[in-house]
Order: sequence, then structure tokens, then C-alpha cells
Amino acid sequence: MVRPSINKPVLYATAAYGLVWLALTLEWLYVDRLPEGLRLAVASLALPLSIVWLWWSGSRSRQTQAIVITAAFLPWWKFSVLLADVLMWDELRVNLANAGLGGFFLIGLGWVVWGLEQASQHYERRRTEQRLREESSAESLRRALPTTSATRSEGRIWNPLDPHAWYYGRKSRKLNQSLMALLSYSLAFTLCFLLLTQTRGCEELYEMPAGGGEQKTISQVLKIQKIIKKKFVINPFSSIIFNPPPIDEVRLQLSEATSHLYAVGYGKGDGAGFAGGTKRGKVRFIRLEYSGGDWNQDFGVGADLNMLNEYGIRTQQQINSETESRTIAQLRNFPIGKSPPFVYMTGQRNISLSDSEKKILREYLLDKHGMIFCDNGGSRHFHNQFIAMMGQVLDHKVEPVPVPLDDIIHSVPYKIPFLPYVAPHGGKEALGWKVDGRWVCYYSPGDIADAWSDGHAGVSREITEYCYQLGTNVIFYAHSEYNKWLDARQQQK
Repeated sequence: MVRPSINKPVLYATAAYGLVWLALTLEWLYVDRLPEGLRLAVASLALPLSIVWLWWSGSRSRQTQAIVITAAFLPWWKFSVLLADVLMWDELRVNLANAGLGGFFLIGLGWVVWGLEQASQHYERRRTEQRLREESSAESLRRALPTTSATRSEGRIWNPLDPHAWYYGRKSRKLNQSLMALLSYSLAFTLCFLLLTQTRGCEELYEMPAGGGEQKTISQVLKIQKIIKKKFVINPFSSIIFNPPPIDEVRLQLSEATSHLYAVGYGKGDGAGFAGGTKRGKVRFIRLEYSGGDWNQDFGVGADLNMLNEYGIRTQQQINSETESRTIAQLRNFPIGKSPPFVYMTGQRNISLSDSEKKILREYLLDKHGMIFCDNGGSRHFHNQFIAMMGQVLDHKVEPVPVPLDDIIHSVPYKIPFLPYVAPHGGKEALGWKVDGRWVCYYSPGDIADAWSDGHAGVSREITEYCYQLGTNVIFYAHSEYNKWLDARQQQK
């Protein structure tokens, strides 16, 4: 079988592809504006090029083959991850990413071991040649010293590639050198990984569900249900006497039901969702972690997940399978345009924020167009703590005001006739902080999460329903306003 030769066109094509691939990688690290489809198309070009090089290296030395395999590994890994991402095979994408990272570590470690062995052999050969030159002289023969003495005559060796470096000791030098190389490589690999992830901001993306809809109030209609009773066939000669109902008695039953006369969402698109969303996007319920108090009050006992599930049922939008929590510092990891439209906050004790956390929250609310949905979990003290926190976050430039019942946040998708609460720990009025015509924070003073929880805190079905409606409205408002902002940013480009 004749193997292909690497001529100038192949070399030029490889060099050009390498530059394009490097440029796209830098764009992904620092800009991240190109579509995944374009990156996948570029990554796919590596397949024929790498096949040619691998075929060519088959008749070359093992070292050459190893170099080609190493060079081909990175674009193949990138291609497989991008393909899984485009096909929305999220679990496979994560597994490929982790497996590729481990493979990259092992390949790099193999080259470190090989390079260290080559360097060790080089210094040993040079030391042997030097000793032979000294022994060739008669005077050197008279002054000949044992090997260990000759080594000491060189002074302290600092070069880590030389196994005779003083910090490797006098025993098991090769073993000590290998262990130090492993530790150094592992540390360097970890630092490079952290540097790259920090360059990307340890990015986490929030994507809304794709679709569309109108920002309108859900209609409440009367549903007429026909109930046809069973037919009874009576034997007139039977000795049993009873009064049977008419053979075909039809009764009308009136019941109030929710009629989804339109898709609950915002923008043009198929199905309930948001025009600025993606096919893999889902509405998520993220609780905010903070210091000083009990951010995790009743966390994981049903309230958050119940509300999220109710939102999915009522809007028919795609939702995440479970709820989450994030620290304030982790909000920084969400990039502009891919941040959570809202975060949920609750508690009943203290709230303690550092200056850095206040800055992160301010950037989240103003620069990333986010929103805080806060619910007083049980005390007037928490009410005062939260009011003070918002004043510090917004530099006291925005004061809280009562949110009117006829405001859009109380009207879409549900028209709420009164502010529901389980217990009015912070009063009987919802408060809001508005910036540029948008609520950046909605504060419920009455512990509505108790009504969301399993058992619903013993409140009536009516209050429970209105608490779910209020939660649905706030979540929907945050996502709709976020979509409007995405549209405005897109038009400015």
C-alpha cells in the first residue's frame, strides 16, 4: 500500500487550518459570539487532514506517530464535543468533555515522562564523556576521583532535568525526579485549566425555552360538561319496586377552568416560550445563597420545586427537572445575555453581604438585566434586613415603592385580585424597586413559599392558588422583560 506524501499543499492547508482553528478558539475564549454550527463546521475540517497525517505517519518512527496523534487529538475532541452540543445530547457532551480532559492530561504526562527521560540520558552521556576525557590524561588519572566525588566537584546542580540535581538527594534520584515531575506537571495542568476557565469566567449559561407568545392575561371561562346518567332496563313484572330515573337524563355542570387561548410566552415562535430562547433552554428556579442568615430555609422540602412544576403546568413552557442554588459570587459566572432572568431569595434572619457581593448583585440587576424575587420567610427583622440590603446594592438611588394590583406583574398571565400571603411578616403590600421602567426586585412580605410547600401550611385552597399565580406572574415577568432586553440588544448590533 502506497502511503501519501506530505507535499506543500497539504502543509499549507494544515498551517492555514491551524491558524483558523486558533482564531476560533480565541474567539470562543474572549468573545463567544459565533454560532456553534460554524465552529462545528470548522472542527470537522480537521477530520480529513488528520486522517492524511495519520496514514502518512504509519511508516514513520514511533515518535513521529506520537506527535501526529497528539496534534490530532485536540481537534477531534473539540469536534466530538461540539457535535454532541449541536445535537443537544447534553449528557454525552459532558462525558466527552470530561473524558477528553482526562485524555489530554495523560497525553501531556506521557510527553513529560518521555522528555524527562531524554534529558536524563543526555546529561548522563555528557557526564560520562567528560569523565572519559579526564581519564585520558595521565595527570587526570593521578587525580582521578570516584564518581560521587566528581559529581560533587561540579558544585550544586540546579537543573531539574539533571537527575544529579542536589534536591533529588543521594538515593533513588530517578524516583524522586519522576515524583517531582508528576507533581509539577499536575500543578501546572491545574493552573492552566483554572486560567482558561477563569478566562471564560467559569461560565455557566442560562438559556430560556424557545417559543413565543403574548404578554396577556389568561382568560377564565365557564366550561360546560355534559353528564349522561346510566340507562336502566326495568322488568315491569319484577317484584322489586323502586323509582328509576328517566332513561336519558342529561344534566349540565358548570365549572370554572383556565383556558389557554394563546401561547404563554413572549415573541414570535412555535409553542409556549420565548423568542430569545433555545431548543435546549428551560426555565430554572435558582435560590440565592448569602451569608449571615438562613438562605436555605425550607430548601429542598418541596416549595421551590412545587412552584417550578406549577409554572411549567400553567404556562406549558419547558422547565428544569430540579431546583438549584447559587452563591452571590457565582452570579458573576453567568455572561451578559445568558444570565438568569431572576433569582429567588428568602429567609427570616440576618443578611450579610461584602462590598464585592454588593457589586456583583448590582451588576446582575443593572448590567445583566436580572431580577430578585424575594419572599419574607418569617420575621419583621428579615424585612428590615432586606430593605437595607437593596439600598446598599442600588446605592440608595432607588427607593422601594408599593407594587399596584393593576401593574402588569399582577396581571399577566393571571389577574390577581388581592395580594396573597400566608402571614404578613413584612406588611400586606408587595414592594418593588424599579429602574428604567422595569422592576429589578419584587418583594413579597407574606411568606407565600409556605403555601407552595407540601401541605401548603394549612392555608385555604384559594390562598394557595393565588400564591401559585403570583409566583407564576413574577417568574413570567422576569423572563419576558429579559427577552425584550435581548431583542433591544440584537437591534443595536
